[in-house]
Amino acid sequence: MNVEIAAEVREALEAGRPVVALESTIISHGMPYPQNVAMAREVEEIVRAGGAVPATIAVLDGVPKVGLSADELELLGSAPGVVKVSVRDLPYVVARRQHGATTVAATMRLAALAGIRVFVTGGLGGVHRGAATSFDISADLTELGQTSVAVVSAGVKSILDIGLTLETLETLGVPVLVDGSDEFPSFYSRSSGFAAPMRVDGPAEIAAVLAAKWSLGLPGGVVVAHPIPAEDEIPAGEIGGIIEQALGDADRLGISGKDITPYLLGRIVEITEGASLTANIALVKANARLGARIAVETSALAG
Repeated sequence: MNVEIAAEVREALEAGRPVVALESTIISHGMPYPQNVAMAREVEEIVRAGGAVPATIAVLDGVPKVGLSADELELLGSAPGVVKVSVRDLPYVVARRQHGATTVAATMRLAALAGIRVFVTGGLGGVHRGAATSFDISADLTELGQTSVAVVSAGVKSILDIGLTLETLETLGVPVLVDGSDEFPSFYSRSSGFAAPMRVDGPAEIAAVLAAKWSLGLPGGVVVAHPIPAEDEIPAGEIGGIIEQALGDADRLGISGKDITPYLLGRIVEITEGASLTANIALVKANARLGARIAVETSALAG
């Protein structure tokens, strides 16, 4: 697949300087306009301030792009009909010359093709509640099992079955690191009720784990779970009932498949009167700060 890499990103990669990949589904399907574009630009600036080059990834007019201009970010955030693109959708959207916003899985794949090892997002996809009958399991998990990119997130989206997601990651051989906590986070909340599979403390230790994994010839990604800052979290006890309400609404409307996550996140914003959107933006910014530092440390080890 022909991937177009922005000049700034290509020059950084060729020089061995740190680069951080950023997904685009959060822009087109995760937040309303214009907050989505403002957030995307601010996150890129946070990555720059941390000493790395940001590379937002998307498909525009059928061309997979690694690194977007300001005008391209605006287009992605405001254009109607932008397709939510996972790995399976990439050839279809490319062939039809459509605009596509990449999920965690598709962003990982394109980042790996470009040679980027560190990727920042908001929350991971995973095993959906009721998956025993629906078989609804995010392609993010299978991609983590095979594509060698570290994904920095605030844990698994709390609308999912976190326990089954962690079990699946274990089966796939994906290390799950939690930065600075003995408990696995749950996106809006710092707690989930599940212990951290592997605790780490700080970007240097995280980079060392990444280097060790890949130097051993072990393919696949690494989950770096970074709890939302305490001052920005919505406590698990509070958000739990809201998620149940949103799930019930989705069930009544017959919403499923790739449409379920955008619907639930949007419905939760409505129910919380914007508080969940504020938390979402805060956690993405915090993840970007950590991701930039991990990229810097990873680049230093490689050099």
